Amino acid sequence: MSGLTETVAVRPLHPIHAMLLAFPLALFVGALLSDIAYARSYHVQWANFASWLIVGGLVMGAFAVLWALVELFPHTPHRGRAVIYFVVLLAMWVLGFFNALVHARDAWGAMPQGLYLSAATALLAAIAAWMGYSRTLPGGVT
Repeated sequence: MSGLTETVAVRPLHPIHAMLLAFPLALFVGALLSDIAYARSYHVQWANFASWLIVGGLVMGAFAVLWALVELFPHTPHRGRAVIYFVVLLAMWVLGFFNALVHARDAWGAMPQGLYLSAATALLAAIAAWMGYSRTLPGGVT
C-alpha cells in the first residue's frame, strides 16, 4: 500500500461553533478590504465601515474563543491541536481589540497601523477558520 495515507477524523466542530467561527473571518476580511478602500480613496466612510466590521468580528469572535476554551477541558489524547486552535483564536481576538483601538482614532490617524493590524487580524482569522474546519489530518495523526 505505497502512497496511501490513512485519515483519522477527530470530533468535528459543533454546528453552532462552526457558525460562530465564520463571522470573524468574514468581518475581519471585510475590515481589511474597507481599510484598503480607504487607503486608496480617502473617503472617511470606508474607515467607519472598517471600525464597525472590527467590532462585529470582536463580538462574534469572543463567542468562538469562549467555545474553544470550553472545548479544552475534556482531556483527550490529542489535545495539542485544540490548544493551538485556542491560542490562534485568542491571538486573533486580542489583535482585533488593538485594531479597534487604533481605528477609534481619526480616520487618517489610523493609517497605516490600522491597515497592518487589519491584515494581521484577517490572516489569523483565516488560520483559525482553516484549523477549525479541517478536523482531519493524514497519516493517522490528529
